[in-house]
Amino acid sequence: MRWTKTREPLYWENLEIISAGAQGKAIAKHDGMVVFITGAVPGDVVDVRVTKRKSNYAEAITTRIVSPSADRAQPFCRHFGTCGGCKWQDLSYPKQLEYKQQQVIDNLERLGGLTLPAVTPIMPSAGLTQYRNKLEFTFCNSRWFTKEEVDNDQRGEDRNALGFHIPMRFDRVLDITECHLQPVPSDAIRNFFREHARVHGLTFYDQREHVGFLRTLLIRTTTTGETMVLLAVGHEDVVARERALAALLVAFPQLTSVLWTVNTKKNDTIYDLDIHVFHGRDHLVEELPDGPRGRPLKFRIGPKTFFQTNPQQTIAMYKLTRDLAGLTGAENVYDLYCGAGSITLYLAGAARHVAGVELVPESVADARVNAAFNDITNVSFTAGDMKKVLDPAFVAQNGKPDVVVTDPPRAGMDEPVVRHLLELAPTRIVYVSCNPATQARDLAILNDRYAIDFVQPVDMFPHTYHVENVVRLQQRDRSDAWSRSE
Repeated sequence: MRWTKTREPLYWENLEIISAGAQGKAIAKHDGMVVFITGAVPGDVVDVRVTKRKSNYAEAITTRIVSPSADRAQPFCRHFGTCGGCKWQDLSYPKQLEYKQQQVIDNLERLGGLTLPAVTPIMPSAGLTQYRNKLEFTFCNSRWFTKEEVDNDQRGEDRNALGFHIPMRFDRVLDITECHLQPVPSDAIRNFFREHARVHGLTFYDQREHVGFLRTLLIRTTTTGETMVLLAVGHEDVVARERALAALLVAFPQLTSVLWTVNTKKNDTIYDLDIHVFHGRDHLVEELPDGPRGRPLKFRIGPKTFFQTNPQQTIAMYKLTRDLAGLTGAENVYDLYCGAGSITLYLAGAARHVAGVELVPESVADARVNAAFNDITNVSFTAGDMKKVLDPAFVAQNGKPDVVVTDPPRAGMDEPVVRHLLELAPTRIVYVSCNPATQARDLAILNDRYAIDFVQPVDMFPHTYHVENVVRLQQRDRSDAWSRSE
């Protein structure tokens, strides 16, 4: 192995990729230094251009694959390598699962200092493409041009784009002509809006100056075949808006819900905006099988509703969570970070009562609607900050929990919430996590009182480095807990 330096930048040659690391980057070693590399997979031998060099690590970009890995796969998307999503398309799916499983183990053992049972093999995703039920696209008047377009002078005069933001560039959007993440008619709807805007001269949003008509496009689908489209515009233009949405319905008469909103803010969030119905319902209805009493659970999903984005894996994960809770019908259960109540309702058929707690009031409103929608009465929902909600008054009203299920956001649980769990002392805790690193941190606090007896990684997002993980904790007996605190 040798390295050469021609002023700047620095180039290293023939680096062997030995593993996959954080954020899906490949890992190599050079002169005792860890090198995090973009554009390579484990088993490759590559030449790289160094973009950052510190005393004990470096970051680099692949410039040439000298020898490809046996685990390399052919990317199936034309936007691979430029789009920020699906970064592991060039790695075989079995290897993706292997590295995700190891990521879970490394986080829990190394970061959390935890002792684990034999970790159950990761649950693979049933679908490897078209598995997402929600995508958000951005209209932008400052299109990102690929290296090939720049090198071949193919930039042209059209600078508009409808697609995804380039990573780390809020003001640049990659024009997406195909996306394999969402089922039909997602691609066709997005391409319709692009062409309609071109024909009618509609302006795309300027991310820096905050002007322009077309701003964002949200598409939601369900396993039952329903589709929602929400168009957000930067300012009102009744004629242009109604013409665009009417033309959309002519092209796609099967749409369940066509909505619109005006967003004059400097961010793209819709949670504080008024949503208007142009056609159909203001919500979709999703069905998940194996609910209470053996019937499918139905969920009303509005444009602001949080719902798991991979419905097939969601079913498997919820059933697993219910099984791990070990319910007999006599238990009092708390479901923390319950969102729109999906896990809550799955648990309700096997519990005496389930109390859901969620920060976002709109989600709690959705949860109550979903409970009524399914004629489930042994549940209750409370909106508020988890650190403040779990007080003696809440326990007096809802009873002390026998089992707690918690499914927090990526940041994990706030430490006061974890301390509350120690005070509540349920017999079992089932911790569902979308970030094993913060899960490990929380589990370390619980470790003196609770032993981990089951670990199940779940792949919700194929071709990405993200991994979900489900852990069951059982209360230690008093002698064991006492000895650990000594």
